[in-house]
Amino acid sequence: MDNPELSRSLRLQAAGCRNLGSPFHADLLELAADDLEAGGPVAGLLTPWTDASLRKLFDDAAPLRLLGALHDLVLSGDDPALAATYPKLGRQADPASAWIAARTAILRHQDRLAAFMTHEPQTNEVRRSVCLTPGFLTLARETGLPMRTFEIAASAGLNLNWDRYRYEFGGTAWGDPNAPVVMDTEWTGGPPPVDAPVEVIERAACDRRPVDLTDPVQRRRLLAYIWPDQLERLARIRAAIDLALALGVTVEAADAVAWTARVAAPQAGCVTVLYHSVFWQYMPAQSQAALARTIAEHGARATSEAPFAWLRMEPEPDQMTNMEVRLTLWPGGEDRVLAKVHPHGAWVKWLN
Repeated sequence: MDNPELSRSLRLQAAGCRNLGSPFHADLLELAADDLEAGGPVAGLLTPWTDASLRKLFDDAAPLRLLGALHDLVLSGDDPALAATYPKLGRQADPASAWIAARTAILRHQDRLAAFMTHEPQTNEVRRSVCLTPGFLTLARETGLPMRTFEIAASAGLNLNWDRYRYEFGGTAWGDPNAPVVMDTEWTGGPPPVDAPVEVIERAACDRRPVDLTDPVQRRRLLAYIWPDQLERLARIRAAIDLALALGVTVEAADAVAWTARVAAPQAGCVTVLYHSVFWQYMPAQSQAALARTIAEHGARATSEAPFAWLRMEPEPDQMTNMEVRLTLWPGGEDRVLAKVHPHGAWVKWLN
């Protein structure tokens, strides 16, 4: 292909994967870039982005779609030769052999891989709950009220169960010691308010295209976007999926703005919390403005007996990789940064 931005996007995403702890995917993308520049078969999968700018490639997450398509094929068991080169417990990653097998797999399964890549990536990183839960604990301490919790852009709804997990925040812990999902993180700063009484009396979630966990194909797609050399992440999301299925968790297919306006208005006797993670940056500017207006309208109706909170884990303003947890609480509308965090929850720098 003549578009140099294609190989550039693969190499930049490779650096991102390496920085976030996936050397296997980093090496695979470097090899894919070499293949693309040599006129190899990966070019066919990137045909929809033949004339795309670098910004468009990253807005569409084209390199991650390629990785997800290959991992989905591995998880399906439909290409044993490719699966045999991927990392698993007790087997080291071998990206050179993996790319040789991937080239063959692309030729053999091109239509299937291309079809997978037509769907935007959809992840549900459950460890983001380790970043958000200290915010819920802060609200519990400061309001002393039971909670209604509403998640937008919830994907499969795994972070809807934040209060049903067990957390280790450095030297402190919170949650059911017998919870099937346990998370730790590299915690710095003082402890969060783990002694605050937490009661969730209502919870719901929406997504434009929710993942139906009862559908094995959709469930596998969710797993495909977990990087294969991060075995702990894979084990954690599988446990979270099992819990969500056991609890019958569902996510409503709805537009975030209309849904927030309809379900998340403050109510007396509880604190209503709207929350999301790594979502805002993907909204069109017009939708961002509309959602901000809806949130402000809910905030304007809040009282001390019916407070409203906006809790989110998103990139810092004008950044794409530096994440922060921010909380706004009405009445009053005080806005503050609670923590700086890793995009996958690997570390939390608590500031509150």
